[in-house]
Amino acid sequence: MAGLDGIDQPRGHSRAAAARWSPAVEDEQGLRALELFGNPAEAEVPLPSRPESAATARRLAQIVILRHWGLTPKLTEDAVLLVSELVGNAVRHTGARVFGLRMRRRRGWVRVEVRDPSRGLPCLMPVQETDISGRGLFLVDKLADRWGVDLLPRGKTTWFEMRVSDR
Repeated sequence: MAGLDGIDQPRGHSRAAAARWSPAVEDEQGLRALELFGNPAEAEVPLPSRPESAATARRLAQIVILRHWGLTPKLTEDAVLLVSELVGNAVRHTGARVFGLRMRRRRGWVRVEVRDPSRGLPCLMPVQETDISGRGLFLVDKLADRWGVDLLPRGKTTWFEMRVSDR
């Protein structure tokens, strides 16, 4: 499904789509997302609560973490996956029309926050190897150094933090 200028378009499974992917195309799409939605490292970025927004959030995270902050590809890959999980939870479980994405860096840490208007708490469920859904918070719990939920007067912020080595 095409979104704004194609940036929200999920990757297809066709050979043509696979042939079009490259790091340069990914960077271009990330920079376009940054231009359209804003920089989540500077201020909270509002995104529509649609499944396609997970792709936008992933692109924003990749541009900020890898390109702007210059952190490792492995940390970027893990953080991008966890961003996608938190965004997916906000889209599927909160009934929100919009959610916010914010990214912060401080000495030794990266923090990613997803704010939504629901006060319903996410629940870490045990998962089995064969489960095909319900793994989001399990992945967050395994890959992040810390994670949690801050209740707000109107909603909540679900966040994770990852250690980084400062150069």
